[in-house]
Amino acid sequence: MGAQTVVADVADELARRVATGEYAPGDLMPSVRQVAEEFEMNRATAQLVLGRLESYGFVDAHRGRGFSVRDVRRAGGVDVYRRLFRLSLHAPEVASEMFGNIVAAERAIVLDALLDYTAAERGIAPAELAARVDALETEARGPEPDHARLLEFELGLVRAILTDLGHTMQRAVLNSVGEMLFEVPEAVEAYFAVSADLHVLVWRALLAVWETEGGPSPAQLALFEDLFAIYHEKVRARFEESVGLDPDSGTRPHSATA
Repeated sequence: MGAQTVVADVADELARRVATGEYAPGDLMPSVRQVAEEFEMNRATAQLVLGRLESYGFVDAHRGRGFSVRDVRRAGGVDVYRRLFRLSLHAPEVASEMFGNIVAAERAIVLDALLDYTAAERGIAPAELAARVDALETEARGPEPDHARLLEFELGLVRAILTDLGHTMQRAVLNSVGEMLFEVPEAVEAYFAVSADLHVLVWRALLAVWETEGGPSPAQLALFEDLFAIYHEKVRARFEESVGLDPDSGTRPHSATA
């Protein structure tokens, strides 16, 4: 195992302890000497580990005092959140809370995009969208559908729609959400809490709506929003099950759209 691999692995372990609350915001991290002793490495390598944590945005360096834990949930950006989520799987309640917020962000962006596109002057040729849905269906109906590939197809569809709408900021956030999901297989699988065939049927229905002149009625739009919410509840429930959160505990971590 190379020195850089050791540094990355130990930095991830220490970051995991921050992610799961073992090291609380404001706490001093173990010193260079303590890291070296615990992980049986020399002090120069331990210094590199703590420097790596600083580059991750998990700690702040203080001359003469060492490194203190940052309040990464409050102060961290998207890259920090992505790393936090990946490292939080050993703490199911933490992972579930974070996944709930990821789902909330994805749901808001995708729902707004689909509804806005229904009412907008659409610039994407219907045949192009239909070809993308055809590719989704081919994968969904294969003998062993690849859920990561299916999710990438769907995110690609939404990205194309956001680009056509000129919603570049939402597209950037959706890209970051996608990166978070693809690093955690349990998260990808959760998005297929319902059959992949049903994903295809929804896209086919949307294509049919976009090809009509009249568009959907207010009642149809309300039904679509309700079904979209139910689907995302199933996604959250599947993820909680996969990380070992007890469904009978009667509690669910707080999220922005619980």
